[in-house]
Amino acid sequence: MKLPDLRPILSTVAARIAVRPTPGVLAAVAFAAAGIVMLGVAFLATLAIERRTETAVTTALQTAAAGWASVSVDGLRVTLTGSAPNEAERFRAVNVAGSVVDSGRIIDALDAVPAKAVGAPRFSVEMLRNNDSVQLIGLLPQDPGDDGISKDALLAEVAKFAPDTGVSNMLETAAYPPPPGWNAALTFGISALHLLPSAKISVDAERVAVIAITDSEEQKRSVEAELRKGKPQDIALEMNVSAPRPVIAPFTLRFVIDNQGARFDACSADTDVARRRILAAGGVAGAPADTPCAIGLGVPTPRWSEAVEAVISAVVSLGGGSVTISDADITLEAPQGVSQTTLDRVVGELEQGLPAVFSLAASLGVPTSEGQGPAEFLATLSDAGAVEIGGRLVDELQREAVMAYAKAAFGSDKVKMAARLDPGMPNGWPVRVMAGLQALDQLTAGNLVVRPDSVTVRGVTGSPQARSQIAQILSRQLGQGQSFQVDVRYDAALDPDAAPPPAEDCAARITDILARNKIAFAPGSAEIAGPATPTIAAIADVLDGCPVMLMEIGGHTDAQGSEGGNLALSQARADAVLLALQGRRVDVSGMRAVGYGETRPIADNGTDAGREANRRIEFTLLGSKGAAAGQGDAAPDGQGVNRPSLAPTEPTIRPKPRPDQG
Repeated sequence: MKLPDLRPILSTVAARIAVRPTPGVLAAVAFAAAGIVMLGVAFLATLAIERRTETAVTTALQTAAAGWASVSVDGLRVTLTGSAPNEAERFRAVNVAGSVVDSGRIIDALDAVPAKAVGAPRFSVEMLRNNDSVQLIGLLPQDPGDDGISKDALLAEVAKFAPDTGVSNMLETAAYPPPPGWNAALTFGISALHLLPSAKISVDAERVAVIAITDSEEQKRSVEAELRKGKPQDIALEMNVSAPRPVIAPFTLRFVIDNQGARFDACSADTDVARRRILAAGGVAGAPADTPCAIGLGVPTPRWSEAVEAVISAVVSLGGGSVTISDADITLEAPQGVSQTTLDRVVGELEQGLPAVFSLAASLGVPTSEGQGPAEFLATLSDAGAVEIGGRLVDELQREAVMAYAKAAFGSDKVKMAARLDPGMPNGWPVRVMAGLQALDQLTAGNLVVRPDSVTVRGVTGSPQARSQIAQILSRQLGQGQSFQVDVRYDAALDPDAAPPPAEDCAARITDILARNKIAFAPGSAEIAGPATPTIAAIADVLDGCPVMLMEIGGHTDAQGSEGGNLALSQARADAVLLALQGRRVDVSGMRAVGYGETRPIADNGTDAGREANRRIEFTLLGSKGAAAGQGDAAPDGQGVNRPSLAPTEPTIRPKPRPDQG
């Protein structure tokens, strides 16, 4: 409240006193002075009331978490100013003030922050598949567009994977347009679900995450290659594919010493420790140190490796022969020329050293030459996959069964039957023939000879597990004490998994790694930061299994600092990445490091985000090292090439900006 201007009154009173200081004048002066005093007292009282009112209303607002409102008091008027978070908060602040003073005294000068428009929701789908059931959970666009997948179309497509149980539908839709990348990501997610019978696949517009279980390491590698090959270019792929230990049935091991040397035809172990013990025992006997030995479930006893060591020692004591363990049944066959006395001694020692769960059948070797007589069954598998069957079968029923199996296994137009019927064949002949055909089916080319006392499978294969699988088939089908021979050679040229993947697939894997984890440096330094070590290791692992590629490692900076300093820093960082890969024994003969400094920005250097994006390391695929010269796969040193980058769209270097250096 303001004090009235009393100067005109005082001037008038003073003039009268100067002119005529009569009693009337003195009375007037006294009256004026009293009025001035009263006005001062009223002003001070009003000011105190205003301050008390302002304090009371402000305290009430702050207690009610409405401190964003300011209070001013002028006499009886209480004015509220400020910006409320929303209309509801503005109204609540007025009510709080009205609880302290009369609401008629309140002047509402508040404003409210305009409500933001509701943004589009995050579209995502989780697809869970296990055995024959599928569950779908998530939010889809109500109208995915002409090239998109609607909710009904998704349900119809996924229902093909679970024809018996159907699909558990927990999908919702929202009337918003699909974000960029959504339709491509969902299509890829469906193809991944088709590929994996046991998986959880999470899809959004920017990434597809796959968690899956496969039956074997070979299937795991195949699945991962298929996923990388089919991944859309702008979608990040996260994979967690595992291959649990398989169930090996029967749990089989076969060890042989013959004129070709010592070897494992089949090797199984229940633990890493057991595998090391088994391979060590085979190594002492002369078997190759790099023999594959599967670790799986189904071992008949935890003392499996102890039994294997004992039977290998027995074969060595006999000077050769073979031993087959199928679950708890052991078949020991001594080589020709070993006396019965020697066999009895070795068997006696072996029986004392075997765990109680095992049973042992031992026999002296018998001739396996082609001159043993006509009681045999023959099958030959050519390189082209054609099968010619000869020898003897028991009757017409067996011939029809053999023909049906052969057509199913090798192709109906690739089987030639030339076997004759002989009802005088020994007991168990049909079982031996069918077991031999199943074994032959594991080969790329080879032959089968079945006789009353032996089954021999010879040939070549493109599967490193084929010899072990043949031994399992024959030991299971023929039974304990039956003799068989496996002479199978692995040829890596026939193995589709042994060939190195195409350079493009390797490049795609590096892209996935960099999309998830960046290569970072200490600020203003060419020293690779510690958190980037796993990224370098992951890239090195990929390159170890790939052909030597022509690749460029490009270093880039932002525009801060001098052009010459940035060029030198980018070159040093590219060199550091190349040296880090070389230090991990990667063949870098096809790689080069090039620093581009600030000359190739991918974002605006006028913003923090743009400068960070420009500070990066890029991998660029130039081609395979074995590509023909003159194809434009390389550019002059230091000049770079205009080819698709393997770097993610986000920066691969994330140092803090320095004012003097990019």
